[in-house]
This record gives sequence, C-alpha cells and structure tokens, in this order.
Amino acid sequence: MSTQSDLLYSEEEEALRSAVRDLLADHCDAPGVIARTESDAPHDLAAWKALADGMGLAGLLIPEELGGQGATHREVAVVLEELGRAVAPVPYLTSAVVATEALLACGDEELLGRLASGRTIGALAVGLHLAPGAAFTAVRVEGGALHGEVTGVADATAADVLLVPAEDGGLYAVSAADTGTVTVTPQIAFDLTRPLATVTLTGAPGRRVGDAGPAVRRALRAGAGLLASEQLGLADWLLTETVRYLKERKQFNRPVGGFQALKHRLAQLWLEVVNLRAAARGAADALATGADVDLTVAVAQAYAAGVAVHTAEEALQLHAGIGMTWEHPIHLYLKRAKSDAIAYGTAGAHRTAVAELVDLQAP
Repeated sequence: MSTQSDLLYSEEEEALRSAVRDLLADHCDAPGVIARTESDAPHDLAAWKALADGMGLAGLLIPEELGGQGATHREVAVVLEELGRAVAPVPYLTSAVVATEALLACGDEELLGRLASGRTIGALAVGLHLAPGAAFTAVRVEGGALHGEVTGVADATAADVLLVPAEDGGLYAVSAADTGTVTVTPQIAFDLTRPLATVTLTGAPGRRVGDAGPAVRRALRAGAGLLASEQLGLADWLLTETVRYLKERKQFNRPVGGFQALKHRLAQLWLEVVNLRAAARGAADALATGADVDLTVAVAQAYAAGVAVHTAEEALQLHAGIGMTWEHPIHLYLKRAKSDAIAYGTAGAHRTAVAELVDLQAP
C-alpha cells in the first residue's frame, strides 16, 4: 500500500469549503470590507463569531478533549483558502493557527480551551515578518512582571490574550485587558484588513505557559505553511474574476478575452495558480502528518508570494480603468498579497532555508 499523501480535497473538505464560502458571502462582501478598512474597527468580529462560535472553526487544531474539533491542518487550509478569497478581516490565522500552535507546544489546556471556543482571541507577540527559526524580540522579566516593546504584531488590537516571549526563555500569557500595564498601539499597515500594532508592557503581570523557543518556532512554521493556502485563495479569486471580466468586457465589438495576447497571460497565471495549489496542499498535508515539514513549508513559501503578487498585479492591469478605482476590491487583494509576501519570512528567506535543508551550497 502506498504511503504517499493524497493532496486532493476530500468530500468533507469540500463541504467545509462550501459552508465557509456561504458564511463569508453573508458577512464579508467587498463593499463591507472596504468600508471597514476606512473605519476605526478593521476587524469583523461578527464574522469571527460566526466562524469561531457558530461553526467551531477556531478550535480545528485543538483536541476534542480540550473543547476543540480535533481536525488537522488540511481542514484549516481549506478555511484559509476561503478567508483569502474574501480577504476576510478576521484574526483566524493569528489566533486559530499561530497562537494556538504556540499553546499546543506548551500544553496549556486552560488557554487552549478558551481559544477553542473562539470567545477568546489570542495573538503571539512577535513581528508578522519573522520567518520560522528567526531571532525574535524578548521582553524583560522583573519580579514576575514583564517590561518591553514588540512591534509589528498582527491582530494584536483584537486580541484578548497576548503570548509574549521573555528573556528568561519563557512564553508568558498576558491579558490585553490590563490597560494599566499593557498598551496596544495601532501601526500604519499596508494591508488594512490585517492590522499591525506595537505592544508595550510596563510591569504587566504574566503567567508562564511554557518555553518560548520551541513554541515560537512551531507557531511560525505553521503560520508560514498555512499562509500559502490564504495566498492560494487570493490568487484563485483574482484569476477567476479576471477571466469572468474579460469574457464580458467588449472592445472592437468582441470580448477582450478573445485577444491572443491576453489569453497567453491568463494561461500563464493559471499554470502558476495550479502549481501554488500543489505547494500549498503539500505544506498543509506535511503539517498534518509531520513528514518533511520544514522543507515542504519552505518550498511553499518560497513560491507562494510571487504567484499571489503576480496574479494581483495582472488582475489590476487586465481590469483596466475599473481596477484602479477604490470601489473595486482588487486593491484589497493586491495589498494583502504584498503584505503576505513578507509575512512569516520573505520568499528569499525561505529559499535560503530550502538550500540549507537540502544541502545546496551557494555559488
């Protein structure tokens, strides 16, 4: 019997996709997401509640005995594809994947139970740009209280609990509600649907939940691997919408999509998106099975950013004038694609990781 993984979507995964897509159609339509980016409440907490509390998706990676669903990274990847397609402004990747993986490494059952319900949102207090294995900022511990500052923390403004690495090697759970000692200051972010913030701790009380090193590494590796599925969702939506638009838009009394030069550009994008699907599914499956995880995740992230950004740029150009308007959602996708390109490590950082993992020396 073959031990090779089947990267095709199962019936259950397709049913999950359909349910998530329907929910997002109700909650995250493009005009609503654009309006939200212009407000002081970029996160759509109603959509988060529906996903997390209503469908139980916040606890997919958490064992059933702790209140989660006991599912795998493959199911999470399907959810992230749909969130990418909608550019949904919810803290799913940061709370249900990254913060959850850090806590799974620590085995903190109480916090995992709270995150599984979706009623508590977690954020790992490291910069969004950090690749797995990169050095991260650690705060000072004095008499059991935490002091320091971490910048570029994604979705910290929505978090109830912050997981903060400290200089003593511990990972500490800090309540974001402790406004006297914890300040979360929004930063100007290129992608307004995934806001960044600076977290400042001035004598904040924290509870040690485990060792920071392995927890942060595991969390960032899962974040990088599953980010590829979000990038796939973005690229897939952009390609589908561009093909649809070019079939409808007429010039010289024929559909624009009939012109040979545009067909070639669309065919190239299709090939890139298909390859990205293989890479993203490979990363999700590797995370689920534990086989060749570091290499498969690095390969996916070395490839994903370029495809997502290229597809967004082509979609913008091929939509011509309408693509340049604020009302059309393409700008949301381009900003998310560009922001994702440096999230959890750049493509260059992941290519370097691939070279080291397969012992490929630089010239």
